[in-house]
Amino acid sequence: MKQQLTIVKVGGAVVEDEAALARLLNDFAAIRGAKILVHGGGRRATKVATALGIETKMVEGRRITDADMLDVVTMVYAGLVNKHVVASLQALGMDAIGLTGADADIIRSVKRPLKNGIDYGFVGDVKAVDGGKIAHFIDKEMIPVIAPLTHDGQGHMLNTNADTMAQETAKAMAGSYDVTLIYAFEKPGVLSNPDDDGSVIAHISPADFGQLKAEGIISGGMVPKIENALAAVAAGVQRVVITSAACIASGGGTAITL
Repeated sequence: MKQQLTIVKVGGAVVEDEAALARLLNDFAAIRGAKILVHGGGRRATKVATALGIETKMVEGRRITDADMLDVVTMVYAGLVNKHVVASLQALGMDAIGLTGADADIIRSVKRPLKNGIDYGFVGDVKAVDGGKIAHFIDKEMIPVIAPLTHDGQGHMLNTNADTMAQETAKAMAGSYDVTLIYAFEKPGVLSNPDDDGSVIAHISPADFGQLKAEGIISGGMVPKIENALAAVAAGVQRVVITSAACIASGGGTAITL
């Protein structure tokens, strides 16, 4: 029987809220078995960039990362945010280790090519995840805390989507572990009515997704999130859960399985 591994991805909105982050880390510490935390931090990066007089440019929710912005996100994600999370987990008795994709060469990416004529700059699309090296940390009873940065193997850091990093990490670990991937955000799950937090859809299969999408119940930014989740379970991840940051240890939310 494979060892259980839980990978939690938490977004920047929770990371920015000290009380919400403290609750999430307490719940994360309570999860049994091996675990990995992948975090965002975009809101903090925008705030620091503004303070430094560096303009933030976004296209369809994606950050344009020029050389100056790359410096900012590297400082914020790998430094301010990552080390704050690591120190907070240490205070809870969790032996956390902060990582980017460049550390121990765990995640390599390729620089995103022009997309619809848009140059995203130093943004990386994940090419390879070394699950064996990540497992090495887990075997030493450490908890990897991964910032949304990768590298290209040629000395360049790349800003990388945290959802994608969590998904690709889960896929890489699925051969050796029974992996549950949890996307923790502000809502209690995927909602049939976006204005009603009580309308959580408990389970989504590939067939369910096709129908819900056709009916317009699932739309917008939730579509790629669920597509990524389905790709993960198709690649061997046992389950993906989309839920509130306050419910990662207590269950609930939307489970996505085959």
